[in-house]
Amino acid sequence: MKRTTLSLIAGTTALAAVTGFAALTQPTASGASTAAKAAAVLPVERAGLLCPAPSTSDLAETTYTSFTPVTKGTKSDGTAEMLPAAGKTAEAGTAGGAGKKKAPAKPVLTPKAPGTPAAGDTSGGASPALIGTAEGRFAPGWTLQETTEVSAGTGRGLLGVNCTAPDTDFWFPGVSTAADRTDYLHLTNPDDSAAVADIELYDKDGPVATPAGNDFTVPAGSSKPILLSTLTGEKQDDLTVHVNVRSGRVGAAVQALDDKLGGDWLAASTDPAGSLVLPGIPKDATAVRLVAFTPADSDADLKVQLASPSGLITPAGKETLHVKAGTTTALDLGDVTRGEAGSLVLTPTDQSVPVVAAVRVMRGKDDKQESAYLPATSPVGPRASAVANTAKGTTLSLTAPTGTAQVKVTASAGSEGGTPASQTYTIKAGTTQDVRLPVPAGLKGTYALTVEPLTATPVYASRTLTASIDGLPGFTIQPLPSDRGTVAVPRTEEDMTVLQR
Repeated sequence: MKRTTLSLIAGTTALAAVTGFAALTQPTASGASTAAKAAAVLPVERAGLLCPAPSTSDLAETTYTSFTPVTKGTKSDGTAEMLPAAGKTAEAGTAGGAGKKKAPAKPVLTPKAPGTPAAGDTSGGASPALIGTAEGRFAPGWTLQETTEVSAGTGRGLLGVNCTAPDTDFWFPGVSTAADRTDYLHLTNPDDSAAVADIELYDKDGPVATPAGNDFTVPAGSSKPILLSTLTGEKQDDLTVHVNVRSGRVGAAVQALDDKLGGDWLAASTDPAGSLVLPGIPKDATAVRLVAFTPADSDADLKVQLASPSGLITPAGKETLHVKAGTTTALDLGDVTRGEAGSLVLTPTDQSVPVVAAVRVMRGKDDKQESAYLPATSPVGPRASAVANTAKGTTLSLTAPTGTAQVKVTASAGSEGGTPASQTYTIKAGTTQDVRLPVPAGLKGTYALTVEPLTATPVYASRTLTASIDGLPGFTIQPLPSDRGTVAVPRTEEDMTVLQR
């Protein structure tokens, strides 16, 4: 991720604009300790999230759900809204010289208050990508979910994706340009100027020539779907996509659609790291395919383990995975969970080499199979939320690979009524649990789940939604990384000596 060095004054101003203000104090007496004071942890005051266009199918039924957990220390006012990514262009004036402006777009949904989900619906294949903005009390921990049901055709099933914040670097292991796959990379630009990105593909032999992927421009305030098979003439089952944004920033997600096996959204893997966790593979998974890639100049050798309800186990015959430098490698794990909750834990066998990874998960049999994707993810951190949950179709998986952890899970009020409920769980070291969820009393509509670790041990989480769609076992999985609802703001001190340097 590109970083720009700011001056002391500019840096303090930027932090104040986002998080409130930085406290200024008088300089200490000569000879006194000048150690920096501990940073203040404050709620963020503005958040942006981007949702890709949900589907091109006329049969698509899409629901958007918004939720902000109640956060102490926030302001009493604020707004949140989601608007179509229609491009930020000015219309020409009339012949008489009078200016002509576009009518304001109608928000898909408008949240009413933190602590209660808000939902909105769209139908058909013409729904645009959305650009969301939250300010004030709606910003800390703001979470958006896009969930789509498609009853027939390529990619039929249940598709879900967490709308994400814009960034400049993304890795997507597990995409494909095979004949039976239709994979689209969606890039959404929320800003007032164009973004420029390079799109790179890597297969089992290394980089794939993609001349059309260089200098890809996403106009201001717009979204572009890119069919990956148009970037290369090669038909490959297992590829990794790297999106490097050289100018501006974008939101990115891959929609992976299969002619016969359904489809889902593939979110970006966490940043390349020596050890990775892929939490919450469904216990009734019939097939799991792991895809990994290393951008390093050295090969990566990984130990493959499953964090089960009873502890870490090694799949027979699948103990290790060798990933050559700069290449994509796949490993079929079959029905690795064998009817129990499970998470994949990848660790170096010797030298630590950064990798990214994701799994494709299958449920069902024969012509009633459905697929979903789960990338490696970062820990929950202080807090994370998952929205669009239902009373019977939701599974929350928690894993603590390195030590025992206590976790508080809160179910919000329903989008149409209900009373919040919470429960605390103990997750033993090296295990995964599909926890029995607290459900809001008198639940109407859908509800949000907020996960808050109570101990310092890293906790990883994912949420699975299931729904029967014309007899198809539809499902979708979303990891729960930190909601980044707070930010550490350095406490500054006045130092007049900088003027003399």
